[in-house]
Amino acid sequence: MRIWSQARELAAQTPPERNRYIDFLRAASILIVIVGHWLIATFYFTDNSIAFGLLLKSHPQTQWLTWVFQVMPVFFIVGGYSNALSLESAHRKGIGYGGWLAGRLNRLVTPLLVLVACWAAISMIMYLFDASPEVIQYTSQASLIPTWFLAIYIMVVLLAPATHLLWQRYGFRSFGLFAGSALLIDIAFFAADLRWLGWVNYVPVWLAVHHLGYVWRDDRINSRTHLMVYSALGLLALTLLVFIGPYPLAMVGSPDTGLSNSTPPKITILALGLFQFGLLLALEAPMRQKLERLGLWTATVLINSMIMTVYLWHITIMIIFVSLLYLTGGVGLEIEPGGVTWWLTRPLWIAVLLVFLVPLALLLSPLERRSRRREGIPASPGRQITGAIMVCLGIALLARFGFGNAPLSYLDIVAFTSVVLGAGICGVLGSSMPKEI
Repeated sequence: MRIWSQARELAAQTPPERNRYIDFLRAASILIVIVGHWLIATFYFTDNSIAFGLLLKSHPQTQWLTWVFQVMPVFFIVGGYSNALSLESAHRKGIGYGGWLAGRLNRLVTPLLVLVACWAAISMIMYLFDASPEVIQYTSQASLIPTWFLAIYIMVVLLAPATHLLWQRYGFRSFGLFAGSALLIDIAFFAADLRWLGWVNYVPVWLAVHHLGYVWRDDRINSRTHLMVYSALGLLALTLLVFIGPYPLAMVGSPDTGLSNSTPPKITILALGLFQFGLLLALEAPMRQKLERLGLWTATVLINSMIMTVYLWHITIMIIFVSLLYLTGGVGLEIEPGGVTWWLTRPLWIAVLLVFLVPLALLLSPLERRSRRREGIPASPGRQITGAIMVCLGIALLARFGFGNAPLSYLDIVAFTSVVLGAGICGVLGSSMPKEI
């Protein structure tokens, strides 16, 4: 109740010019991702053992659901809007790149460090109790999968001042540059079988999606009719790419062997982002009216105050909960995934996981709300960029291989060290202090 009261007090003080819809979409997109992850991960206890699976593989007919649950483009669009807004504010206040970047990295990296450190400790404890390397790797890698998003988003943030400048100077031509580059890379990926080149698309695809946030911030498309047209064109392009082109149906993961829309990203992710962009912006006016209600806006403020914590820990909570059920004889895990009974019990499954997740989020979220001391001097831009790249490299490796059974000896230790040293180099460690919601 105290947390709610604090959030309600802050909500009541919100300046009238703030676009509350941005905050709402940030919270909603992350919550949808969480529910999606809790649905597609399957666990089946039989013959005194537990089988881990992916619903998209065991039941391919469910892959269409990813068109609903793949909402990371929404988060990047919102990120583009927010980054543009904060860059404009920093420019007015005379804050340079280093000061601006320090505030961004502080909120992104701090909660990430806690998760990575906890899984390093958990993995060590499992090793000391003779857990198999395969089990250590599976549990840690699954729990650290959410960090891939931060590895990409941090790089997008590092480039935000440059991409924003491109947008200001060249407008839609800068968006076309990234979108066209992504398309050319996809053509080379499929036509010339240059599979390695596909990994480069992490840059132009997500920068193009992020650019849509700049479009929104500058109100360059303010006609609802035009927005719905763009949305329809995005959906049409996505449909043609999937059902006529060579792209798989699923927008998340790699249920189709050797081919994925998201790992690495393809032009389909941009088409999906354009569809979501037009549709959600067309709904902006009525949604901003609804968000004038103090109750809905208070909930939005509260969720956003712990959004990274909730996102980063939701898989860990599921792994811990499943482990507890396994130790009690598989209670609740005897239902075969994908059946009618399994689907009917999913609301209860999600509700129980939320019961576990919320107290942890309330406990750890103050770290996310750390703010820099006014008298603190941020690290130089060069140090921050170097440290951030080290953090991104480390978490990318941990999200891919986890702890305990990496293909190269001590790769997990190197990755963990890279995250911690990177955070120290860019000035996140020891440079901020907690504040209330």
